[in-house]
Amino acid sequence: MKFFADTADTAEIESLAATGLLDGVTTNPSLIAKSGRNFLEVIREIAALTPGPVSAEVVASTAADMLREAEVLKKLGDNICIKLPLTLDGLKACKALSDEGTMTNVTLCFSANQALLAAKAGATFISPFVGRLDDVGYDGMQLIEDIKMIYDNYAFETEILVASVRHPVHVLQAAKLGADVATMPPAVIRALASHPLTDKGLAAFTADWAKTGQSIL
Repeated sequence: MKFFADTADTAEIESLAATGLLDGVTTNPSLIAKSGRNFLEVIREIAALTPGPVSAEVVASTAADMLREAEVLKKLGDNICIKLPLTLDGLKACKALSDEGTMTNVTLCFSANQALLAAKAGATFISPFVGRLDDVGYDGMQLIEDIKMIYDNYAFETEILVASVRHPVHVLQAAKLGADVATMPPAVIRALASHPLTDKGLAAFTADWAKTGQSIL
């Protein structure tokens, strides 16, 4: 499974990239707004921090305008992935961009039927929002299971990018279902490495080592 950071915080991205565990970055207009910085500058900087796909989202509502915005965004880095809304116009733009070899991420997916359309449009990634579904009483992971079955049935190459990830259990469930990617806030990525028994064991080892009075260096 690939791990993407869902953030526009360049300092966080740089820190995570240094671990060697970061495979890409996703952004959206809300995340950019929180940064308080210029949209194009932030995307260009993020694209330089990681070789993996960097999802940059269009804000237009018509396919023609989405394609015009995509031309601007693609110039910000060779690893830019154009993020498009799951609307008929978004799918139309997705098909056009996919046909020319541009990476695409179709976002705001809340049903398996929507995911089927995105795959038929040639999307590189589909982004089902599991946390938002959980928030309104649906089972977000059931959606991932349904999409996985449909994509396997027809050998679609579109990758399932699990989005709106709220906690490490979402990551575990998505991995067990065979999702291709999970995009997470940096805090969730760090939480994956955390366990109280690890902390307890490390403290005990450190205390015992100190008693020996030895040094490796």
